[in-house]
Amino acid sequence: MRPVNLIPSDQRRGSHAPMRTGALPYLLVGGLVAVLAAVALLVTTNNQITERESEVTQLQREDAAAKAEAERLAPYVQFQAVHEQRLATVSSLADSRFDWERVMREFALVLPGDVWLIELSASASAAGGSGGATGGALRGNVAGPALEISGCARGQEAVAGFVTDLKDIDGVTRVGVEESALPEAEEGSVSSDGGEQSGCQTRDFIAEFTMTVAFDAAPVPVAAGTEGEAPVPVAEGAEATASEAGSEEAEPEAEGE
Repeated sequence: MRPVNLIPSDQRRGSHAPMRTGALPYLLVGGLVAVLAAVALLVTTNNQITERESEVTQLQREDAAAKAEAERLAPYVQFQAVHEQRLATVSSLADSRFDWERVMREFALVLPGDVWLIELSASASAAGGSGGATGGALRGNVAGPALEISGCARGQEAVAGFVTDLKDIDGVTRVGVEESALPEAEEGSVSSDGGEQSGCQTRDFIAEFTMTVAFDAAPVPVAAGTEGEAPVPVAEGAEATASEAGSEEAEPEAEGE
């Protein structure tokens, strides 16, 4: 027959005694796992923080090096800016220059023998005009370079021919005549038979004129400069004699007419 152990199971001893287990071992094992996971997470977080701090330190070093390099190169940047500004200024001035020497040379070539000048002035802009008797209101209508001329001619036909001749100068766009008039007979004045007239009109047929020669195609200076504002003396060697009104040298030719 098979033996039967009649001793209650909770009182048995030896290998046949059942294991006495409860919730405590499982709680301990769970706590150890949780502690291990927390330690692992803490270590991982600390490692990440350390890496981020290293990156921040490296970035701070690079930023400091970049700032130092920028401060070192700042004078060169300022020099480049000044260089570009001056280059632009020089280019603007070069573009706005006007060849007065060429204009006066051509003016001397086209000046006819029956015209003589009292005053000739040149200005690079309307602001630099003389504003006197030579140009009058016409000069204010020309923004760029212009010549302001006053003088006398042997009749109105000579004035008209002089206007046509002035248009042959390279760059001239228009010629405006402010005034062109023959002398008026007044009490106390003397006719062409003798005596004197006022101004350069020493004879009744001599017309006194005022005109403006415009160069509209020429660039206007950036700033109304001082170049070309001073009156330009009449070129020596011109075909006509530029003299003051009532010149004795012009009278023999007038009488010959």
